[in-house]
Amino acid sequence: MELEVRHLRVVCAIADAGSVHKAARVLGMAQPSLTAQLRRIERALGGQLFIRQSDGCRPTAFGHQLLTRARPLLAEMKGLTAEMRAAAARAAQAPQLRIGSTPSRTLPGWARRLRSRYPESVPALQTDVSSNALLRMVAAGQLDVAFVHEMEGTRLRFPPGLRQRVLLEREPGFLAVAEHHPAAGRQVIRLEDLADERWMMDRTADGEWESLYRAFLAVGLTPRLLHGDYSATALLVATGEAVTVCQATSTGWDGVVPRRLEGDPIGWRWLLAARTEAELEAVYDDLAAAYREAVEQVPAYRAMALPTVRPGPPAAPPVPDSSPHSA
Repeated sequence: MELEVRHLRVVCAIADAGSVHKAARVLGMAQPSLTAQLRRIERALGGQLFIRQSDGCRPTAFGHQLLTRARPLLAEMKGLTAEMRAAAARAAQAPQLRIGSTPSRTLPGWARRLRSRYPESVPALQTDVSSNALLRMVAAGQLDVAFVHEMEGTRLRFPPGLRQRVLLEREPGFLAVAEHHPAAGRQVIRLEDLADERWMMDRTADGEWESLYRAFLAVGLTPRLLHGDYSATALLVATGEAVTVCQATSTGWDGVVPRRLEGDPIGWRWLLAARTEAELEAVYDDLAAAYREAVEQVPAYRAMALPTVRPGPPAAPPVPDSSPHSA
């Protein structure tokens, strides 16, 4: 038998009460059960802890040795329990900022700024590749705000009542390609030169594969598409088995580099959605600053003529889209 905290409590209770009978009442146990448990503890430790007498019991030298170690441990456990209960109560009372976002390099800088601005809050972040799924969560009250993107040529399905503020009207889509790929040697790549490549796309990311398909059709080509999640995409692109579209703020990942597509044929709009203007106002400035910070880390994107990202007046409420092809 391994000695546990509850066994230490039994030994200390008997020592404090002066008898097994009194300790049993304090612990809410039957005396025979407590006596049997004490015997099991003594057998496990290999020595007698108490001398039984007609008027009670007193610790042996071996028992005193255990009590000397046990009492501080129990006091520390009691303090730890009280401390954690107090922390849990504070967390339950603290306001929680619930943020949703599609994957973006803006997130680390945004989260850092929000923690600094609202140190009393407990931010919670949920990411999803589907902008529409995040918008539904905001409308249902499961999220306070959602930072999402809308692919060019598609429309997001805004639930009624949501407010939005546009962060950037158009961010160009870049190419993500293995660093050993022949195209990686050029800073700007023509879409036509990638006609024979296999393009990896996530079908659950609203509008992304449709946007790529339209871009290829515009130059008279049909892309070879593979479908998989972001993890599979990262692996296949790094090994040169596929290429994909990435955000202009991407710095690449292990074995993968971002490159600009000539003419910027693919793009998307970034926006923030919430149920109220106050919720938008509370986080928008920090989001805009975080996006500018992300741009600064990518020389190829920073060098482009970009519209200024700054706080502005709220956009008009979006018109709900009921089109079945608007995903």
